[in-house]
Amino acid sequence: MVISRKKKLETVEALEETIRKKSQWRDIMRRLVRNKLGTTGLVIVVVLLILTIFAGVFTKYHYADQDYNNIFDLPSWQHLMGTDNFGRDLWSRLLYGGRISLLVAIVAVIISIGSGMVFGAFAGYFGGKIDTGITRFLDILMSIPSLLLAIAVSAALGGGPIKTAIAIAIASIPYDARVMRSTVMSIKSNEFVEAAKATGSTNVRIIFKHVLPNTIAPLIVSASLDIGGNIMAISGLSFIGLGVQPPIPEWGSILAAGRLYIRDFWPIIVFPALFIALTLFGFNLFGDALRDALDPRLKD
Repeated sequence: MVISRKKKLETVEALEETIRKKSQWRDIMRRLVRNKLGTTGLVIVVVLLILTIFAGVFTKYHYADQDYNNIFDLPSWQHLMGTDNFGRDLWSRLLYGGRISLLVAIVAVIISIGSGMVFGAFAGYFGGKIDTGITRFLDILMSIPSLLLAIAVSAALGGGPIKTAIAIAIASIPYDARVMRSTVMSIKSNEFVEAAKATGSTNVRIIFKHVLPNTIAPLIVSASLDIGGNIMAISGLSFIGLGVQPPIPEWGSILAAGRLYIRDFWPIIVFPALFIALTLFGFNLFGDALRDALDPRLKD
């Protein structure tokens, strides 16, 4: 069987493209590993994920178990972080509560990134009236402070993990859409997009097959940074009684329940705040390092 010259050239070009992409990701991983602060953030995030996902392995108490004989116990070997006003083990409540906080944060990121990807891609690619209409809509949302918008949406939808995720996602969509719009505008003038148009590809096909795959890097960075901010927003909503409602444990609701006893029992405030701070610290460090690693201008 004789292989045509054109087919050989296409095979070689595809192989070269595969090798080039592998080399790029290898360089990205090398720069990421060399960033000590980023590695520290990644370790913190991985440890927190392991503790929360496998919470049952690291604690012998259920988050709802009550022991009225051991109310407000200080940290000990039996209760690593003490007990609350119902005698519930704080360590177990924080581990199980981390599941809710991280789950809501990740779901909110998926919703906001997905919606922002669609709005930003169509605005950046088509331009003109479509861009103007979408941009004006995003400007209206951005004119409202994100936390205030999340509070308003959460109050309208009610409590619960999924509804809280939707409320936080709606407040984040304008910023993700702006990032996507600027990225698409810089990509749509590339030669491979012009070649796709010349071969008769539809606009929707070009957007989803050629444009969006090249926006993965900024989306990954945006998602890693958004998770930390979302956890803070979730905790804030739960703290004021609009997010995840008791008896479901969540870091913000645990803080809200403990604020009445802050003068008499410090662990009920200090340890939830420490978990929130560590999570924010870890995701922000990792997000910053990931942004630097994915920036081609920082190649050495």
